Amino acid sequence: MITDEWLMIQVQNDDLDYLKDLFERYQVRLYNFFLRMTFDQDVSDDLVQNVFIRLMKYRKSFNPEYKFKTWVYQMARNVHHDHYRKNKQLTDDFKKVENVADLHHSDEEDEITRERESVLFQALDKMPEEKRELIVLGKLEGMKYEEIAEIRNTTVGNIKVQMHRAIQQLREIYFNHAEN
Repeated sequence: MITDEWLMIQVQNDDLDYLKDLFERYQVRLYNFFLRMTFDQDVSDDLVQNVFIRLMKYRKSFNPEYKFKTWVYQMARNVHHDHYRKNKQLTDDFKKVENVADLHHSDEEDEITRERESVLFQALDKMPEEKRELIVLGKLEGMKYEEIAEIRNTTVGNIKVQMHRAIQQLREIYFNHAEN
């Protein structure tokens, strides 16, 4: 199997046909990351496009000694931060949050599961961005602590502590919201 790193090296060497393969591999992952961070489908689409624009612009800075996945998620994280710094628009629109939960279920799926997921996304929306990002990367995107530490430029031990605290806070918000 061709690795992400090999594909990126080809892009880095101006063989841009391979960018399509990276886009196909990461478009949905990045979209889901942004959707879970922003709760806005249109913004998530735009941010995915911005990541790939930056990837093209900064392709020469990719270091093949590191994983492409962590490099592209660092870029995604920066794109997300830049977007909200420019627009200053953090939303409290729970209709959008509920719509995010509905995207993952068909009509046949259990209403209780949908309701719990909706409460989870509403709880995530109430969390500080840094903690929400940790939970999205670790629990929803399935990244390992080592990958998150590399993305955030910190130690694995620090990520474990931060994740523990973020999960505690999410649990409190979730159960307080579920009771109301």
